[in-house]
Amino acid sequence: RHEAKYLSGISHFLEKLAFSSTAQFGSKDEILLTLEKHGGICDCQASRDTIMYAVSADAKGLDTVVNLLADVVLQPRLSDEEIEMTRTAIRFELEDLNMRPDPEPLLTEMIHAAAYRDNTVGLNRFCPVENTDKIDREVLHSYLRNYYTPDRMVLAGVGIDHEQLVECAKKHLLGAEPVWGSRQTKDVDRSVAQYTGGIVKVEKDMSDVSLGPTPIPELTHIMIGLESCSFLEEDFIPFAVLNMMMGGGGSFSAGGPGKGMFTRLYLNVLNRHHWMYNATSYHHSYEDTGLLCIHASADPKQVREMVEIITREFILMAGAVGEVELERAKTQLKSMLMMNLESRPVIFEDVGRQVLATNTRKLPHELCALIGQVKSTDIKRVVTKMLHKKPAVAALGDLTDLPTYEHIQAALSSK
Repeated sequence: RHEAKYLSGISHFLEKLAFSSTAQFGSKDEILLTLEKHGGICDCQASRDTIMYAVSADAKGLDTVVNLLADVVLQPRLSDEEIEMTRTAIRFELEDLNMRPDPEPLLTEMIHAAAYRDNTVGLNRFCPVENTDKIDREVLHSYLRNYYTPDRMVLAGVGIDHEQLVECAKKHLLGAEPVWGSRQTKDVDRSVAQYTGGIVKVEKDMSDVSLGPTPIPELTHIMIGLESCSFLEEDFIPFAVLNMMMGGGGSFSAGGPGKGMFTRLYLNVLNRHHWMYNATSYHHSYEDTGLLCIHASADPKQVREMVEIITREFILMAGAVGEVELERAKTQLKSMLMMNLESRPVIFEDVGRQVLATNTRKLPHELCALIGQVKSTDIKRVVTKMLHKKPAVAALGDLTDLPTYEHIQAALSSK
C-alpha cells in the first residue's frame, strides 16, 4: 500500500529476497543450516499492508532465532546475483499465475484495483513484468529506509516466556544499525485508502486451462464487492458474521452440513442454480477500509443471469435475517476462530497483526463475546450502509454477455 511513490512491486521483491545472505550469514544455505540445528523453518509473506518474517524453531534456540531475524530484516546484503535470481523467480511466478486454472489470486488483485483505483490497498501486490528489471538495490534501500523503522515493527513470539523475548530484543534489536543507514525518513506515505468503486475487466480465453488430461469446463469469473469497514471499527464484527452467513463455496466442495451447507450462497444460489460452479463470500479488512465481495463462476453464456443472482443476494442481505441462521453463523465464526487459534503460527500472526494495528491484543474469549452480541438489527444496519456505495466489479474470461457497469450499479441500488 505504500508503493505509490515507488516502482510497483518492491514488496514482492522483498518477500522473495527474504532470508538470503546477510552481514552474518554468507548465503541462504547458511541460514537454513543454522535453523536446522534447532529444527527450525522460516517463511516471509508480504500482504497489502504488512510484511512478516517468521521462524518456527525449538524454544531453546530463541537467542539464535532472534539474532537471525534481526540480521535478515536489518542487514540483508541484496547482492546483484540475488536480485537477478529474484527477477527470474518473479517472472516465473507471473507466468504461472496467468496459467493457473484457479483465478482466485488474479481476481483478488482485480477487485482491489477496481475498489481503490490507483491508491493504497488498490495497488498491485505482484510486481508488473516491466518493473522487474528496474528494481535494484538502490530502489530497495530507499524504500526500506522509510518503512523498516522501529516504530512500525512488532516482534511477536508464541510458546516462549515474554521476559526472555524482551531480553533477546534488547540484545539484538536495540540500537541495531540497519545496512541502509539510519538517516531520517523523508517521504513516508500516510495516505488513507480512498474507495472509488469501478470495474476491471480482463478478456481471457479460459477454454483450455486444464493442467491434466481431464478438461476443465470453460468458465467466466465475476467478483462483485462493496466497501465494508476497517477492522478497527465496531462494525467489523457484524460484517464478519454477515460474511459467515453468506458463506458458499464451489459446487464440487466435499463435506456435509458442517462445511457451511446451510449458508445463504449454498441454499439460495448453488442449490437452486445447478449451472453455477462457484459462489463464495470474502471479507478483506484493513486499518482504514474493508471490502465484502462475492465471487461467482459459470459458463460464459450464463454470465448475465449469474450477475443478476449475485446482485440479488446483496440486496437480500438488507432483508430479514432469521434467528436460526444468525445463531448458526455466529457459532460457526466462533468455532472457526477457535480452531484457527489451535495452531501456533496463526496465534503468532494474530498477535503481531493486532499489536501492529492497535498496540493491544484482543483475546479469543473477548472476540467470542463480541460475536455473541451481534443482533439481526446490526446486520441490517451495516448492509444498508454498504449498499449506498458504488460497487467494485472484477470480471475475467469470455465477457461477451457481461452486463455494463451501469447496469450492475443500477441493480444494486434498486432496493
